Amino acid sequence: MNIDYALIWAGLIAFAVIAYVCLDGFDLGVGILFPFAKNESQRDEMMNSVAPVWDGNETWLVLGGGGLFAVFPLAYSIILPAAYAPIFIMLLALAFRGVSLEFRGRSQNHKYLWDWAFSGGSVVATFAQGLALGTLVQGIHITGRAYSGGWWDWLSPFSLLTGCALLIGYSLLGSTWLILKTEGPLQSMAYRLARISGALMMAMIGIVSLWTPYLHEHFMAKWFSWPAMLYVVPVPALVLLCGVILYRGLKNQHELSPFVAAQCLFVLSYIGLVISFYPYIVPSSVTLWAAAAPENSLKFLLVGAVFLIPIILTYTIYSYWVFRGKVGKASAYH
Repeated sequence: MNIDYALIWAGLIAFAVIAYVCLDGFDLGVGILFPFAKNESQRDEMMNSVAPVWDGNETWLVLGGGGLFAVFPLAYSIILPAAYAPIFIMLLALAFRGVSLEFRGRSQNHKYLWDWAFSGGSVVATFAQGLALGTLVQGIHITGRAYSGGWWDWLSPFSLLTGCALLIGYSLLGSTWLILKTEGPLQSMAYRLARISGALMMAMIGIVSLWTPYLHEHFMAKWFSWPAMLYVVPVPALVLLCGVILYRGLKNQHELSPFVAAQCLFVLSYIGLVISFYPYIVPSSVTLWAAAAPENSLKFLLVGAVFLIPIILTYTIYSYWVFRGKVGKASAYH
């Protein structure tokens, strides 16, 4: 029996990436929404809602990036130079944001500066992630086995669109998380912001989905050729269903269903990207198997992943279980 180790690893890395997006997305979203808080008490409550879990959420980013380097070194050597600027900016913003979380509770005289650092770091990191995603989706210029594009290829109308779309999407995740974790005036504000970001999110999904197939011929073949389109029709149908569930949950003041629906919108959008990409890891240029490390390396690394990923899942689930429930106004992060 032949085991496709490259495909298995592609699935593991894809899982790590979507886990990061779903988990770190809402705490970045809380930072994006920080300026909408009415007073310091609300800002404290917003930060306390993500303080116990934000650093654990970013474990998945390390796993995804490290896995790409170890398992698909050719793809890593092509993608990284193409998106150096947004990736570097993202890492700086995440570091700055992490520092603000630690220093804000200790700095009484300059607390407002750390508030802006937390919010600004969240906005910049999110937008940079969107730019990097747009760079990959729109295609990367390759000569032989190396990146041959220019320094500014990452800056395009499509990458700017994906940057804005991710800001809106993370805002939706952040607002629905606040609905789940808070009460009173802050929760009411979160409902209002979720309704706005939810409508904009659905619009962005539509715009990006209509634009993406025109970027590559094989994208177009996947989504608009017969009978291939029969296999992908469930994805947009489920997106519409999640949009309805989100709208009804917000209208009826439900707490859990808006958050679940928002997460499902991200998962379905991600599935749509995976469908578009396959079998390429760099669209229209490099397949999974061409980019993969030697099979012996994939086998060796898979042994470690079999132990590591369940450990990460266990402490992630445990941390959310321990810090479940509403955030009390008296709680604080030190």
